Amino acid sequence: MVLLVGNYEFDGSFSMQIWANALLRELVSLGIDVRLIKPKPVFGRIKPSKDGLGKWLGYIDRFLLFPWALRIAAAKADVVHLCDQASAMYCSMLNGKAAVVTCNDMLNVRGALGELPEIRVSRAGRYLQRWICSGLRRATRVACISQATFDDASRILGRHDHLRVILDGLNYPFQRLDAGEADRRLNGLIPLEKPFLLHVGSNLGRKNRDGILRIFARASTEADLQLVFAGEALNEGLVRLACELGVDGRIVQLVRPDVSILEALYNRALALVFPSRYEGFGWPPIEAQACGCPVVASDIPSLIESLGNSAIVRPLHDETGMVEAIRRLAVDSEYRERMRQAGFENVRARFQISRMINEYISLYRELAPAGSDA
Repeated sequence: MVLLVGNYEFDGSFSMQIWANALLRELVSLGIDVRLIKPKPVFGRIKPSKDGLGKWLGYIDRFLLFPWALRIAAAKADVVHLCDQASAMYCSMLNGKAAVVTCNDMLNVRGALGELPEIRVSRAGRYLQRWICSGLRRATRVACISQATFDDASRILGRHDHLRVILDGLNYPFQRLDAGEADRRLNGLIPLEKPFLLHVGSNLGRKNRDGILRIFARASTEADLQLVFAGEALNEGLVRLACELGVDGRIVQLVRPDVSILEALYNRALALVFPSRYEGFGWPPIEAQACGCPVVASDIPSLIESLGNSAIVRPLHDETGMVEAIRRLAVDSEYRERMRQAGFENVRARFQISRMINEYISLYRELAPAGSDA
């Protein structure tokens, strides 16, 4: 039996919760004996939050209460799969059971080490990241979702013999929609009279939303465009920057849209603009490509790895190059179609969830005791 360990409900890791549920769904469909558990909010229900008092109440749920339930569940498992590196500290609580950890990135660890000044980590956060690293060293196998993450983990952990690269697959079957269906889903949410650029993500500094605003302001001087931010609402600083650039009237915000709306956005967007400073993998570009949306992205290692020649990749600080790419997509339909087809092929060849699931099943079978059903 495979025991999946998911994330705490109030820690803000929505994408990791979706990923764990997708893994559970796919394993069940293949007849694998699998169970998913995660820390239950008890004290955290008093003030649900990933910050302040809510964070500390959540720590009680995660690190004082949950280990008891985890030990009981792990005793019945052949392999325990911790679905996010943020749970790696539980490796020391499994009484010798084989433990797989999926490592999405080492960005917070690097922030705690002072390598990434944009990622600020408190004193308690630095202790937590050291605890996570200790757990990653103890894990039987660590599945890194990109070669870039593998390289960071190998360097920081001081070992690589237990690391593997298992590229992520799409955790939702994003696909090309009929134009009428996409319009129906977006009806009343955004005006569809103008082409729009799309960004999917948060206000974290590494997502470079300030750069997106500057790029859009320049691109929209020659093309009648709108900009849609899907995910976290813009903070005060970004709203102020949009006003200073004179583009606030062209921006539409959709806060945490459900996946059907997100799929429609990818289908209707002129391009996904994704000039991130750091990513462990970067799901939105692959999701966009599955829907036929061209991608304009920065040249950071993880995005070069996942996109290759299937997207328009420019140096991180080359905002002029990104503006020119957007302008060409807006006026050159043949070029846009070539980028659409390149994206489709990239997803078909590399990011099907069936490939990812089969690689995890092989890993489980490698670690499970002889004669088990894993």
